[in-house]
Amino acid sequence: MTRDDINIRECATVEELSACVALQREVFALPEVELSPVRHFIVTKNAGGFTLGAYDGGRLAGFVLSVPAVMHGERALYSHMTAVSPEYQSLGLGAALKWAQRARALEEGIRYIKWTFEPVKARNAYFNLEKLGATVSDFQENFYGTDYGTAPEQDGKRIGLASDRLFAEWDLQSDKVQALAAGEKFVEPDAPTASIQIMPDWLALVAADPQKAKAEQLRIRTEFKTAFDFGMICRGFYRDDKQPAYLLYKA
Repeated sequence: MTRDDINIRECATVEELSACVALQREVFALPEVELSPVRHFIVTKNAGGFTLGAYDGGRLAGFVLSVPAVMHGERALYSHMTAVSPEYQSLGLGAALKWAQRARALEEGIRYIKWTFEPVKARNAYFNLEKLGATVSDFQENFYGTDYGTAPEQDGKRIGLASDRLFAEWDLQSDKVQALAAGEKFVEPDAPTASIQIMPDWLALVAADPQKAKAEQLRIRTEFKTAFDFGMICRGFYRDDKQPAYLLYKA
């Protein structure tokens, strides 16, 4: 199977949107109460948003959900969820769905898309900042509430981890995004002002030493908030097997 075998189109019927709910169960393994129900997808569509699906014949391989939003005083989109079935994750469908989302947004006269991601996960950071060209200037502490399901118990006690999130802002017409969309390389004209180092494998750290993971999470939160208080903006990510790091610039 290749990427050319996959067709990306809008999920329009109740049956197609129901398949998106089923795919959430497969990909995220969330409790039922935390799944976005089919009614959420239907309401989003009727409020001006859309869901794009990646199809292998008639089978849903992935989707991206775009919810109506406002940014910088104009119509925008909130990219609430992107999911790709595990057996299709080596084909670049996540990126294909995001670029299809961009194309659809531009067709509708929309310039900005935003979404959240975990600051401690290097792979997601690299994808958002370097593969898509998003930027970050907003840190939200414990955005979804404390997570007690990720870390293992210690001495019979549950370890709670804060659901800190960075807000990715995707300017669909920025120089970097346009270059990346055309398959071209983009080089920042200026050197970074600062960097924030994270761990190469967050889940491994949580499994091995939950208390150290909590301490690292607090350090990363503090460094981001300090940088943003000084008016910096995160525009890049240095990928490294040992010391990956966010790259910050003067706004």
